[in-house]
Amino acid sequence: MHKYMNTERQISGLCRLGTFLKDFLNKNAENYNRDEAELLQTMRLSEQENPWFTQENQRYALQNWANLLNEESITNWLNNYRIAKNPKKVGLILAGNIPLVGFHDVICVVLSGHIPMIKLSSKDRRMIPFLLKMWQEFSGNQLEFEFVERLENFDAVIATGSNNTARYLEYYFKNHLSIIRKNRTSIAVLNGQESDEDLQHLADDIFTYFGLGCRNVTKILIPEGFKIDRLFENFQAYKDIINHHKYANNYDYNRAIYLLNLDLFWDNNFVMLREDEELFHPLSVIGFSRYKDISEVQHFIKTHNEDIQAIVAKVDFIEGAIPFGEAQNPSLDTYADLVDTMKFLEVI
Repeated sequence: MHKYMNTERQISGLCRLGTFLKDFLNKNAENYNRDEAELLQTMRLSEQENPWFTQENQRYALQNWANLLNEESITNWLNNYRIAKNPKKVGLILAGNIPLVGFHDVICVVLSGHIPMIKLSSKDRRMIPFLLKMWQEFSGNQLEFEFVERLENFDAVIATGSNNTARYLEYYFKNHLSIIRKNRTSIAVLNGQESDEDLQHLADDIFTYFGLGCRNVTKILIPEGFKIDRLFENFQAYKDIINHHKYANNYDYNRAIYLLNLDLFWDNNFVMLREDEELFHPLSVIGFSRYKDISEVQHFIKTHNEDIQAIVAKVDFIEGAIPFGEAQNPSLDTYADLVDTMKFLEVI
């Protein structure tokens, strides 16, 4: 009963955090209270430390959490799982490629009844501690967590890194229960019947967070005869992305390489399209390949299944597809690498 009461307070506190974020996002800065002003300052410091974390991108991430953190969504999600009777310490090695990308893991560990030992990414050091502080206050100090520089004395670990890092982590944690996540990316599949609005939503899936997330589309499969110009025409809302110096550096570098190598590519002065069979592409480059038959699409997906995070398409065209424009709005029961974090936490 005691554990259940703690969880109730944690859920209540998380809902209050969602309300706090909504209020923050809907107010003008001159009307902020002390906590809201502190959040704004935290966001500014985050951008200073990591220029990829623009105010716009941080606000986008906060808006997603504000939408998710309500009693109905949280309760419906948790109803599918058991809360641990004996709390274990779970080490979390968090990524920092997009704002708050590790917050879902933190929430999973806390609400499953365990204690997160959090190793923050050097690229995202401020926002998660602030949100946890607020959640702690809203929950009546019913949270238990710690921030660490080195993981020691833990019962399980959830770690996210590059493919090279993952190999090291798999070896290092070979004697522990673990989830080790690797590089993934997302694809879009077009059938040629897409409206301009669909393609404009696809642009959101590509360019939100500059394309740095594993849920960002970096590869498009298009039917033969599909006009490439339609993509460029519907990507124009993101033309100002080239004004961000770090993105522009990537664009200039990759463009120079293609020119030096005499590679064929399409260019609209802020993103390049390149026809190839590869899944992964560098920042500022979107790969595409043409298909004659849906069986070719299915073969590509099957071949690259371990590396694909999400598939964006018309939902009645590809099984399990996410609608255009929704790739960066995952639900609480959407798990990285398609591994159910909460199920893992039930058995440690």
